[in-house]
Amino acid sequence: MDQPSLYDDDIVTWAEQQAAAVRALASRPDLSNALDWENVADEIESVGRSQISAVEQKLLQMLIHVLKYMSAPSAQSTRSWRSEVIAFHAAARRAYSPGMRQRIDWSWLWKTARLQADVSLRMFDDRLVVGLPDAIPFTPEELVSETFTMDWALERLASALNRPADHH
Repeated sequence: MDQPSLYDDDIVTWAEQQAAAVRALASRPDLSNALDWENVADEIESVGRSQISAVEQKLLQMLIHVLKYMSAPSAQSTRSWRSEVIAFHAAARRAYSPGMRQRIDWSWLWKTARLQADVSLRMFDDRLVVGLPDAIPFTPEELVSETFTMDWALERLASALNRPADHH
């Protein structure tokens, strides 16, 4: 039976499938109305939504620390930012499943990371680096890859900066 494997491998897809199955059962007139079918289905779906939210928060914190490090590489907190990127990455990688790719708002994630990093930096009289791309410069697979590192992310960001054209 594939369901236990799907539950372990992609709880978001599992939750959606189970909620759909519960709703299909709810439409059968021969089954009891003692169950609140719609709310049971909603609760099952909420399991998947909470998993997505947890991964989003881990990725958000990871991106915030990468952005702060890039923007203020001489700041006293760089060691803790590096350490936290490793921790948030490990947690996001462990919790991420393929069913989340289409359900995470990657644009929101990037814009929010930029905003929160900027606000955090300004508290210490630093500023977010100028020229960051409007769109997230990482693919979902890159963000949760086993090979993701702070240094790799910093290099990717540096190459993605929108630099003004040279006029000689």
